[in-house]
Amino acid sequence: MATRRPGWPGLAIVVVLVLTGVSAALFLRGKSAGSAAPLAAAPPATGEPTGATLDPTPTAPPSVPASAAPSGPPGASPSPTRAAPPVRFTTRPPGAALPSGAQCAAWVRAKHLPENKGANKRANQTTGHSIGGSFFTGDDPRANSRIAPRVDGQFTGTTREILRWAACKWGVDEDLVMAQAAIESWWLQGNLGDWTSDASRCAPGRGLGVDGRPGQCPESFGILQNRYPYEKAGWPGIASSTAMNADLGYAIWRTCFEGYEGWLNQVERGRDYAAGDLWGCVGRWFSGRWHVPEGETYVGRVRDYVNQRIWETANFQQP
Repeated sequence: MATRRPGWPGLAIVVVLVLTGVSAALFLRGKSAGSAAPLAAAPPATGEPTGATLDPTPTAPPSVPASAAPSGPPGASPSPTRAAPPVRFTTRPPGAALPSGAQCAAWVRAKHLPENKGANKRANQTTGHSIGGSFFTGDDPRANSRIAPRVDGQFTGTTREILRWAACKWGVDEDLVMAQAAIESWWLQGNLGDWTSDASRCAPGRGLGVDGRPGQCPESFGILQNRYPYEKAGWPGIASSTAMNADLGYAIWRTCFEGYEGWLNQVERGRDYAAGDLWGCVGRWFSGRWHVPEGETYVGRVRDYVNQRIWETANFQQP
């Protein structure tokens, strides 16, 4: 297991966040790239990425027939249609209407994919729950009016099916989802990370020492390593349900991608935050900042896993 970078916010940054009015270090990761994955089992990244195979420019999935394309504002939930399912799910641009969870479930289940992570069996058959209408505490109310109400974790299936469902529901390229989940947990929903000795940051029932490390508890849980202190409304689903973990993780990504996180321009950054930056929002998941070096390194690793299609390699299969 790679040595973790110290918790990123630090006292000085916390003070800055308070002074600028940014709330509670919104969903900040503070993890070293790939530190949640069992690195002994995971093949290492092979040098610098040569450019990911997925197109970083957001486009609507060309394989979705016009009759099946949902309409309405972001967050709209049209009823499932009988249109042919997309061959693959790609990135939908900011402002695009998104398919409902039910529509995505119908499309994903039209093509069964076998289980390759047997350890997830129980979590894959556990559904999630609502997070309410006040989950996002940033500066744009559209995050709570358009994104939060859609989160429910209401899907069961194999691990890859669940990740495809989340990609469909939130309009993000499925290859990116597969690769990022591999970086975060090697697709293992039971993975724990970001250990702390601060009891105030422990999840309910997961106090210091409960998970096998004396004097410590994990802050991060599941296939995307969702971090409890910043996602309390997602508890216990982010730990018990693979679908809930992925659903909330990519709801946060979509919130960033839509341009609803203006607070990123009030803290340290490598460039000004703006909507529609797919990779910027991937880096923000890791670093809690916009195009900073730590986030860029993380993005490079995700791109490399996309290029390798790591989830299809022999060493990745643990049925």
